[in-house]
Amino acid sequence: MPEVLDPYEIAKIQLKKALDVLNYPDKESVFNRLSVPERILEVAIPVKMDDGTIKVFTGYRSQHNSARGPYKGGVRYHPNVSKHEVIALSMWMTWKCALADIPYGGGKGGVIVDPRKLSRRELEQLSRGYFRAISRIVGPDIDIPAPDVYTDPQIMAWFFDEYSKLYGYNAFGVVTAKPLELFGSLGRIYSTGYGTAVAAREAAKVAGINLQGATVAIQGYGNAGYYTAKFLHEWGAKIVAVSDTKGTIINRNGLDPDKVNEWKHNKSAKRSVIDYPDAEERKEGDSKYPLFMDVDIVIPAALENQITGENADNVKAKVISEAANGPTTPEADEILNKKGVIICPDFQANAGGVIVSYFEWVQNREGIIWTEEEVRRRLEEKIVNSFHAMYEAKQKYNVDWRTAAYIVAVDRVVKAMRLRGWL
Repeated sequence: MPEVLDPYEIAKIQLKKALDVLNYPDKESVFNRLSVPERILEVAIPVKMDDGTIKVFTGYRSQHNSARGPYKGGVRYHPNVSKHEVIALSMWMTWKCALADIPYGGGKGGVIVDPRKLSRRELEQLSRGYFRAISRIVGPDIDIPAPDVYTDPQIMAWFFDEYSKLYGYNAFGVVTAKPLELFGSLGRIYSTGYGTAVAAREAAKVAGINLQGATVAIQGYGNAGYYTAKFLHEWGAKIVAVSDTKGTIINRNGLDPDKVNEWKHNKSAKRSVIDYPDAEERKEGDSKYPLFMDVDIVIPAALENQITGENADNVKAKVISEAANGPTTPEADEILNKKGVIICPDFQANAGGVIVSYFEWVQNREGIIWTEEEVRRRLEEKIVNSFHAMYEAKQKYNVDWRTAAYIVAVDRVVKAMRLRGWL
């Protein structure tokens, strides 16, 4: 199998692998039903640019499966967005929501655009135009979008406002990860990192690692990487290395995640961790270095396809908790499983964002506001439960960690489909 495949082909391979283990009598029919989305909408979005010309952008919304509830998933703005990518991402959202045991199916959206090249006015017009174009197939009971790559709470506010104007009421539950002023949820900003940290903590227990003094290396120091480091540090772990696109810093005595983050965003001349003054050692230009250090826990929080069949043998950690999407290739999974590495796969470990999005939706629907402590307690419970459901499936079927997670998620969706008479 090649290292890099069309994402939709990867999604279908992963689904088939889970179905082969579950071995339903009608597994071919189940695969046929689940390997295609229930709906994929392609829209044209005309935008009057600042120079007076009209430019037409292409957008998509894929709705994969609604057996367990409304579709749920982000909208990304990126020049490499494609129909197959959006379909694959919507499939993965189905499994993520099912594994987290929240009442959603999977959806995903995207627009082919580099938003960094747009003015604020152009970005707002694009956002409103996209949501207007998909408005007939979304709604608080139908499909609830959220941010993804290069989208943010401000864009969600425009989505919410455009939908509310179209339908004549304040539809707060139509999107999530809104600004707090528009009844977004407390805890949303750190939800992904918190979930990744909780997953790592649970995996450490299984591996027999005492989190007090456990060594952690983190690849990627954006929002997810920083908050994962912050919470593991608060629980007694030692953050010995972090990296970003400019390289890696190392301190065997431990780094303070808050101080590193403050430096990167407010004091660094390079807008990077690389010139952080308290580093004992620097690996300029080597952002992958943390993945292969002799530490207890590794957190991939950067890009996809970082741990591959070619380098997986170099992994020394006992636990990997994936904050990034798709950082480990299928070939690497096989190698790491043979090495006995515990992997908290992306759609288990980084599900904190969609879980708190669900909490936001519940609060919006009920017209209440939970405390931050309540959000965090409920989030922790969901991540712990999903980890142990995955662990039980791994023991029952003797499979790798990622396949175990797929088995739990796929089986939950299939059971819902059977009860509804869809299979």
